[in-house]
Amino acid sequence: QVQLVESGGGSVQAGGSLRLSCTATEYISCMAWFRQAPGKEREFVSSINSRNIPTYTAPVKGRFTISRDNAKKTLYLQMNSLKSEDTAMYYCAADRDHCYTSATRFPYWGQGTMVLVDS
Repeated sequence: QVQLVESGGGSVQAGGSLRLSCTATEYISCMAWFRQAPGKEREFVSSINSRNIPTYTAPVKGRFTISRDNAKKTLYLQMNSLKSEDTAMYYCAADRDHCYTSATRFPYWGQGTMVLVDS
């Protein structure tokens, strides 16, 4: 059973930056970030596969950068130019085989880290 632990959330002014981290208990090929705002469904943010090819949802393209350090078994999400609509609980997710964008396809999840963007 893969365990994921996120960190790096917090409160920031609009236009600011945060970097989220997610450390896994073992290497796993696909890692992703999802987010869930209050009263909304969980949505895909970004993923990165075993070849380090990233995928982003349109609202974060050009502002967020996903990366991974396989030696540290850690996933990162650098978030720049944050907006109030980025406020959400951010979750790390992982899958051994595929990088889908649907939350239902990911078997492993972290507990989440909260990001609050104050406008």
